[in-house]
Amino acid sequence: PYVAKDFLHPSAEAEKRQHKLKRLVQSPNSYFTGVKCHGCYQITTVFSHAQTVVQCGSCNQVLCQPTGGLARLTEGCAYRKKTD
Repeated sequence: PYVAKDFLHPSAEAEKRQHKLKRLVQSPNSYFTGVKCHGCYQITTVFSHAQTVVQCGSCNQVLCQPTGGLARLTEGCAYRKKTD
């Protein structure tokens, strides 16, 4: 019987859908982001799954609200994933 799925070379999309521990190479779903405040344009590093309210260091404006999983960014805030 022929198997249509390649287990040794899965596509990047298929790997992303897998549970973090069942991927070919284990990797977390969380990441750090640089969030730019829309009031003073200062960049603050925020964890993607933050469990507390994150405020801007200079103007005390709320940057993100915690939810059950990913933190919800405030409207108007720009963000960029941080890389290694």
